[in-house]
Amino acid sequence: MGQVLENIAQFADEIRAEGAEGDKLMRLTDSSAKRLRDAGVIRMLQPKEFGGLECHPREFAETVMGIGAMDGATGWVAGVVGVHPWELTFFDTKAQEEIWGENPDMWMASPYAPMGVAVPVDGGYILNGRWSFSSGTDHCGWVMIGAAVGDEDGNRTNRIMHVLLPRSDYEIDQDSWNVVGLRGTGSKDFIVKDAFVPAHRTLDADIVMSGNGWRHAGRDETLYKFPFSCIFPLGITSSLIGISEGALACYMAAQKERVAVTGIPIMQDPHVLYAIGDAAAEINASRVSILETVDRFWDKTEKGQEVSFEERAIGRRIQVSAAWRAVRAVDEVFARAGGGAMHLKFPMQRFWRDAHVGLTHAIHVPGSIFASSALTQLGGEPQGVHRAMI
Repeated sequence: MGQVLENIAQFADEIRAEGAEGDKLMRLTDSSAKRLRDAGVIRMLQPKEFGGLECHPREFAETVMGIGAMDGATGWVAGVVGVHPWELTFFDTKAQEEIWGENPDMWMASPYAPMGVAVPVDGGYILNGRWSFSSGTDHCGWVMIGAAVGDEDGNRTNRIMHVLLPRSDYEIDQDSWNVVGLRGTGSKDFIVKDAFVPAHRTLDADIVMSGNGWRHAGRDETLYKFPFSCIFPLGITSSLIGISEGALACYMAAQKERVAVTGIPIMQDPHVLYAIGDAAAEINASRVSILETVDRFWDKTEKGQEVSFEERAIGRRIQVSAAWRAVRAVDEVFARAGGGAMHLKFPMQRFWRDAHVGLTHAIHVPGSIFASSALTQLGGEPQGVHRAMI
């Protein structure tokens, strides 16, 4: 167990207990957010010169899994918000100083989807728009978001940037998050009206997504040379695997003394025992496959070797299939959990809801990823959107 996970694991019972409260609040409780902050979870991929830990991505993934198994929403926020310091490393140093200079524990929310338009003006851009699904946003002092660059008439162009905004430049719509699962993530909408974004707080999205962020920023650490298409989905899928592990743990605890309506103790029912064993194996396979990809990509990157498009496409296929495999396994045990699992006073139903909502994230859509990986292995060359996020 890594040091950060050890730091947070001592509060596992409290985080589990506060998951129900976060579900009602539709955001993390203040104390759960403070525990993440104090444990250093969000600084794991942050550069050392700004108080970060520069951890191996595997340790980050294992930490997020561990937190997700305690409470799904807390794990999700750790995984999503925890990736943003990695990208901030590629921005102008002035922007890093603004965010981390006085507070290395400053958090940034997202999303990257270009839901707004930034119109060029002297010294920067004027930004307008509304963004959805900003996980953990109530506990963040900044956002790192996608925006389309506008022309002189304010119309969207094909150029996409990632931009940084302080909390004073946007308004959170507190009524915009009322969902069936991952309620505690507080993934609310926020609105930006005529905010000025200085040029040093912007970064062309292609620089990051192409894997050239480290060159742009003049960095040579293995962590920052690591492929974007592996590290960006890592926090999200790791939290989902952790959620699945948490669901399985809840199920196992509840079944030890359970007797089915047939009068047969669950521990004597070979059919249920088979389902448990199969689900446990599938969830473990999801964990192992995603961590193996991280280790393999790290080893190549550390040796100065390029991780090819084909390898990245296969890595994304592994990551997406891991998510689906883990959630299908949760369904298998949940369907055999009995009526008691439906009670809101028990956490298993929350893990089940969180797992299904987590699976809907765009990073888990298999279509183009599976097609692109297969086409590449057959000697083809995916084009356009079929290369996106690979």
